[in-house]
Amino acid sequence: MRVNDGVAPVTRRALLWSVAVLPLAAACSTPAPAPAPAPAPVAVPAPTTPPPPVTTRPVAPPTGEVARASTGRPEIALTFHGAGDEELARAVLTALHDRGAAVTVLAVGTWLRQSPDAAKMVTGLGHELGNHTYSHGDVDSMGAASVRTEIERCRDLISAAIGSPGAFFRPSQAQHATPEVIRLAAAAGYPTVLSYDVDSKDFTDPGALAIRRNVASARPGSVVSMHLGHPGTLTAIPGLLDDLAGRGLTPVTATRLFS
Repeated sequence: MRVNDGVAPVTRRALLWSVAVLPLAAACSTPAPAPAPAPAPVAVPAPTTPPPPVTTRPVAPPTGEVARASTGRPEIALTFHGAGDEELARAVLTALHDRGAAVTVLAVGTWLRQSPDAAKMVTGLGHELGNHTYSHGDVDSMGAASVRTEIERCRDLISAAIGSPGAFFRPSQAQHATPEVIRLAAAAGYPTVLSYDVDSKDFTDPGALAIRRNVASARPGSVVSMHLGHPGTLTAIPGLLDDLAGRGLTPVTATRLFS
């Protein structure tokens, strides 16, 4: 019989337990791997102020030239070359206003410059203002650059006076506009060039009766060419309006006529 010397005997179960636990403890005591280094910060460029947008003047596509409306309404447009003595012009426009007639004045730029109140006088009496070039030269004999300048200088005077470039452009010393003039007018803000189909010939000072006879050819939709700076025109206005009324025709602005 074996004598116990004070040390507990090692059993098979204890031995197996130690074999299983020791590797696990060793594994648990292994230090955790070091974390991966953080990526270096990416440099972000400082924000910059974007450049201001490029603005261009909108250009309306040219619709061409108009000389007569086809609405069928019993209306005509009396259109006036805007130049001459300011008081005579005021008398003509007042006589029209007092009879309830609204007209379109195609102003010459030099007239607007010499008579600073002329533009507001036209619109203040209920009439419409348009562009008839700056100096009333022969547009058909000018190069493109000169025509552009003529249109734009008058446009700028109208805009300064009434806050808009006016309703229409009409070439000077020409009843009809060339394709080049139509293109240049559209680029300056006038997509429609206003011509006429009836010429009163009042600028020849033929007398009031002759002016009335010349306008008698007007029909519904007609555009009549007249002038502010001639005394015979003022004399003709009352009878001319009576003639139109007797035929059932109402004078309106060109914008109204073509709307």
